[in-house]
Amino acid sequence: MTRSLTSAAFFHLSRRSLLRGNLLVLCSVAMSFPLAGFPNDRRDPLLIVPALLAICGTLETVRCVRPRWDLYHAGLILLLWIDMMSVCLVFFFLFSPYLF
Repeated sequence: MTRSLTSAAFFHLSRRSLLRGNLLVLCSVAMSFPLAGFPNDRRDPLLIVPALLAICGTLETVRCVRPRWDLYHAGLILLLWIDMMSVCLVFFFLFSPYLF
């Protein structure tokens, strides 16, 4: 049996998908570097978009947490740490030109 792409969990927003959450966070971090003008900080209010996408990706990863503790749950905890570091990086790019 082969599954078509339209039946994959990635495209259904009501179903949980680790791939969708991780891609949202990864794309938001990749999008924030050119918008922030890294390594030269510049003010760009468009950095709100990657910040919101990173938060949505983190929430999508949180949706995948199972109530029972196992190695899958441990992997999710590691992914959540990575997501939180990415969110902090994007927010640093967003707020650092205004603070320093």
